[in-house]
Amino acid sequence: MGTNKRIVLDANILMRAVLGRKVKPLLEEYYASVQFFAPEVCYQDARKYLPQIFKKKNLEAGDAIDALDKLMLLVNTVESSAYGAYEIEAKQRIEIRDVDDWPVVAVALMLNCPIWTEDADFFGTGKCNLDKRSRASISRRKER
Repeated sequence: MGTNKRIVLDANILMRAVLGRKVKPLLEEYYASVQFFAPEVCYQDARKYLPQIFKKKNLEAGDAIDALDKLMLLVNTVESSAYGAYEIEAKQRIEIRDVDDWPVVAVALMLNCPIWTEDADFFGTGKCNLDKRSRASISRRKER
């Protein structure tokens, strides 16, 4: 994959890739030209909530984990040790919203790339955030 285009996905987008009809085909279509990333904690969140959602839909909970495991072939997992150096800045950028989302912001800072999310908490963090309507909200990056 010879590209410098990168996007960080949050847990909700990972879950939509498993549950929905639009996200996974987009990932597959652009896999050759865009690198997709998600912090490990987003995969952990998806592993926690997807089986519950599958059960509510009378689907096999194990199928949720299988689908998520396959998704890891398209979306690179970023370990916390890789983005930990960005924790303070990431928390500062998202603290007025949901500080627990800091790993997604940290990975975006580390890779200098946008975040694909539907979570309004990320807007205004200084990264370009892509929502489900492919709109971009671009905030000026904080000066260091």
